[in-house]
Amino acid sequence: MNFFSDISLYWLLPFGIACFGLAFLYYRKQSRVNELKTVIRFSLIVLRSSTLFLLGLLLFGVIFERKEVKVEKPVFITLTDNSSSLLNYADSSKVKSRVAGFHAKLQEKFKDRFEFKSYTIGDGVSLDSIRLDGSKSNLNAGFDFIYNEFYNRNVGGITFISDGNFNEGVSPIYGAEKINLTPIFTIGVGDTVVKRDQLLRTVSTNDIAFYKNKFPIEISIEGHKMGKGNTEISLWKGQRKIDSKTISYTDGNLDFINVSFMTDADDIGFISYTVKLKKESSESSYENNSRTVYVEVIDSRSKVFVFANAPHPDVSAIKQELDKNDNMDVSTVLIDEWDGSLDGCSLAIWHNPSEDGSDLYRAIRATKTPALYLLGLNSSRSFVSDMNIGVRLPSTRSTDQVQGVFANEFQLFDVSSQLKRAVKRWQPLTVLFGRLRQHGNNTLLKQMIGGIVKEVPVLYFNSTNGVKYGVLVGEGLWRWKLSEYAESENNDLFNELIQKTTQYLTVKSNLEPLRINFPKRVLSRDPIILRAEFYNASFDLITSPEIALYLTNTEGVSTEYTFGKNENNYTLDLGTLSQGVYSWKASAKYSGLNHKKSGSFIVENSSLEDLETRANHNILEQISTRSNGQFYPLNKTDKLFNDVENRKDIVSVSYQESTFLNLIDWKLLLVVIVFLLSVEWLVRRYSGLY
Repeated sequence: MNFFSDISLYWLLPFGIACFGLAFLYYRKQSRVNELKTVIRFSLIVLRSSTLFLLGLLLFGVIFERKEVKVEKPVFITLTDNSSSLLNYADSSKVKSRVAGFHAKLQEKFKDRFEFKSYTIGDGVSLDSIRLDGSKSNLNAGFDFIYNEFYNRNVGGITFISDGNFNEGVSPIYGAEKINLTPIFTIGVGDTVVKRDQLLRTVSTNDIAFYKNKFPIEISIEGHKMGKGNTEISLWKGQRKIDSKTISYTDGNLDFINVSFMTDADDIGFISYTVKLKKESSESSYENNSRTVYVEVIDSRSKVFVFANAPHPDVSAIKQELDKNDNMDVSTVLIDEWDGSLDGCSLAIWHNPSEDGSDLYRAIRATKTPALYLLGLNSSRSFVSDMNIGVRLPSTRSTDQVQGVFANEFQLFDVSSQLKRAVKRWQPLTVLFGRLRQHGNNTLLKQMIGGIVKEVPVLYFNSTNGVKYGVLVGEGLWRWKLSEYAESENNDLFNELIQKTTQYLTVKSNLEPLRINFPKRVLSRDPIILRAEFYNASFDLITSPEIALYLTNTEGVSTEYTFGKNENNYTLDLGTLSQGVYSWKASAKYSGLNHKKSGSFIVENSSLEDLETRANHNILEQISTRSNGQFYPLNKTDKLFNDVENRKDIVSVSYQESTFLNLIDWKLLLVVIVFLLSVEWLVRRYSGLY
């Protein structure tokens, strides 16, 4: 044992003499002490000086070092590929029992020599038992885990059990190379003989397609020992065959072929497409001849209704520009021919509002439909005032000519500098002459007469109860369109003004009290955990309503669930679901109102393991060779035990470990000091000094 101190220990002798001298002087000054026997007097001096010495010794900062020799057994790690591809071979019925038997025999044979660690590899690394049901193989993750977890540990050896096939991450060779000076013994599972087989290696397509558009489905095919000849690949939509192509194997031994189908998105929702290779005789597996993908076809078009009492060039100019946008479905409707429905309407454009359209106005308010009001010369002054859209028209029927100028303070959306300059040059609009009253709005365009900008709007925006609307005051938009075409022979800037105006109005804010966070796509191996929120009228999160969920699978079977309540939200664990298309409906009742949400999602088959019917032992052999290990087939692991037992480089490591203890941390020293003080007090008490 070694010791160190902050102050040189040579000072202990003079310090001890000083402590004895102080104790001697203390008792010499007490007259009654001289009456005591010499032995008692000397004992008191020794007790007092010893206490002072021990207390002073603590100030020296004495530290003791204790050294201990420890022996660390070598760690022997077993990595087992837990993916289902290990069951794709002829001996699949025996693989699981053979792997389990190897684990048991290894630990029994070397239980006194090694410390054992066993891990399985699938999507990641875990301590799970061997089930051989993993849907992915990320073999490199196992060696990365060992490198990080056992850094600077005495890893004697690694046993790696796998078929060598991986479909996620990089090659395990790279991860194994980072583990230096550790032999890796690889055990090969499966058959390396190339069998006659054709398979769909990849089927790629868009996750989302737009209604009435075309989208591609890209396919890569591998043919092993198929000979030279032709076969058919077909594309199925549900149970209906929609396209097929003939492919040719030209090499006959190993062929790679790429095929593409262009498909029409003519249905809305999650649509299943299945790619099938025609089954040929003597194939080793037909499981990899078919793959199903799902495409979500969405109707992204905004449905726009343009209402008018009669045909008008402004209405025509707006409709022509909106028709240029493929994502808008525009319909022109005369007020007296309207059927009273706004179903699916994303934006209502109303030219010259008047009492004749009172039913339309009530429908717009009831359905919370965004609207653009075009207040022309024939708009009803009294009806516009009753609409409460932030403007009162002049009572006169006289007109004036005004030009537009962009307001610098407008911030709802941006327009190009070219458009800002062009509007000032375009032909003026016709407006009612007189005082126009307007308040509390986001003005995009102001009136300008003779170079003087008035604080009177031409185009402004506002909202009522979260529903947006815009108001254009004046007639003659068609002149703006003709003015631009006369200047540049196009209508790009006029189109920008119309498109950005309608785009702003059609983008809805989510003000619904019931909100469900539901994924669109999940894998069959992943648990589905849903979250929901409910907001009251003040937009505070509450959990008082009960939220029910009805889940319907592909066969039409419906199951009811109830969300669990947390402090501020709701959760629901659906677990894992089988492959297919599911629809859902959620409902909650609050303050006498029923709130509903609905949607659909797909569960995709995540297994890539069925693609491989041939083991890749070449990777395993490279790993063993580069690490000074050895490769063994699964049915010949007895030789591994002999090789491990005879290796001289897998040995225990001894090392010296130092432990440091500060003297002030010794509880025994405190006990001694208290004991000395107590004895001194008892002696003084017995001798009558108190």
